[in-house]
Amino acid sequence: MNGPMAPTGRRYVGHLLSRLALTALLAVVLAFFALPMLWLATAPFDATPGIHVSLPEFTLANFGAILDNPYALGSLANSVIQAGGAAALVVVLSALAAYALSRVRVPGRDALLYLLLLMSSIVTGTAAMVPIFELANRLNLIDTHLGVILVTSGGLLPAAIFILKDFMDGTPTSYEESARVFGAGPLQILWHIVVPLVRPGLATIAVWAVAGVWGGFLLQFILIRDPERAPGSVILYTLYTEGGQPNLSLIAAFSLLYSLPVVVMYLFVSTKYGFRFHGGIKR
Repeated sequence: MNGPMAPTGRRYVGHLLSRLALTALLAVVLAFFALPMLWLATAPFDATPGIHVSLPEFTLANFGAILDNPYALGSLANSVIQAGGAAALVVVLSALAAYALSRVRVPGRDALLYLLLLMSSIVTGTAAMVPIFELANRLNLIDTHLGVILVTSGGLLPAAIFILKDFMDGTPTSYEESARVFGAGPLQILWHIVVPLVRPGLATIAVWAVAGVWGGFLLQFILIRDPERAPGSVILYTLYTEGGQPNLSLIAAFSLLYSLPVVVMYLFVSTKYGFRFHGGIKR
């Protein structure tokens, strides 16, 4: 086709081909990430699960077998205690520290924040495992939920403070000044004025902390020796044979049970807050 419409037609065809190529690429990427989730949804109900995704030979025997494990359900409760305790501690302490650093002009404040964040990234739990274990042993925190909560919270706090400080900086101080005029103290201002403004940030930190502790393995494996206090991540490790071969039927069933609480928590928080990165006062 010749004439003034030819360039327009070529541009349209080129645009259509680029959109098709982009759609195909996104489909491949989506399939890459969706296949493990599809396996997790089908393998627990398969009588002979494999490492590939296939139509399951439906059975509930895998769940019966995992429920016969004396530590399976108890490990989920242990994970709830450890992840919930760590998340609560991280949210409270990071909110207090972030509010103080946001409102009080401390010399070298920004450098201190970046230093904390840098050190938390460099000195990871793996690198500091020996001194962490020695400290926990001297404080009698081995085989305790409190030991796991304190150690994991310490690793999460610097990043949580760094993130929440941005939320605190974005809240208007005029509301706080008005409350201060009527005699409100710092903690009252924080609880009644600042916390409602940064609730989405606190929810994000809570979900992030729960997910980090829930999926953690090495610290929990080192600090917990008693299987009755072990979290789900450690019990999942025990579902391998002595030769190191995975028992796929048990692993698949337990993985589904182990994943459900975090998925439910994420959906609840996402529905309630939508992970919106803005304050809670309606304008």
